[in-house]
Amino acid sequence: MLSILASGLLLGLSCGLAPGPLMTIVVTQSLRHGWREGCKVALVPLITDAPIIVLSLGVASRAAQMQPVLGTLSLAGGLFVLYLAVDTFRATAPAADATTERPKSLLKGTLANILSPNPWFFWMTVGAATLAKAVAVSWLAALAFLALFYALLVGAKMLVGIIAGRSRDVLEGRAYHAIMQLLGLLLAVFGVLLLVDGGQRLLG
Repeated sequence: MLSILASGLLLGLSCGLAPGPLMTIVVTQSLRHGWREGCKVALVPLITDAPIIVLSLGVASRAAQMQPVLGTLSLAGGLFVLYLAVDTFRATAPAADATTERPKSLLKGTLANILSPNPWFFWMTVGAATLAKAVAVSWLAALAFLALFYALLVGAKMLVGIIAGRSRDVLEGRAYHAIMQLLGLLLAVFGVLLLVDGGQRLLG
């Protein structure tokens, strides 16, 4: 149970702070229209990820006792997390100079998140693998993982949006870069552990 909660904590915070289309829109809307618009964009994953989560839960519930399936998911998830680790470690601050003509924050964020491959890859790989492990423990563990993951995912993006709306200079400092490098290293460790877990499951 503790490992599942730790996974939700690390993955939620890392995905919440990682640069990408949604983060860029959070910052852009906050800078141009105020932090409230950025926070609206931060809430988008709660809307767009629901169908993917439902599908993942269905797969996880049927695959909980299927070691080859879990092993394959863990290997795929490990590779994807390592990709995120490299991308996160090398990240620079989100673009703060993009412009928009007017709000429509939810629409822009929704389109960006649906069209981005990251949520799909995440929930079909490391997300599904972690959910399968959580379901094997209990549905309460699975719900706890999801709650913690999304609380940190949305909360981190909201925090960046508020900071961006109040001070452009903060995102251009060294603190953001240092945090991203630390998260990148932690993600790399998590990715390697997933690869080891997947190999062990496939080898029996």
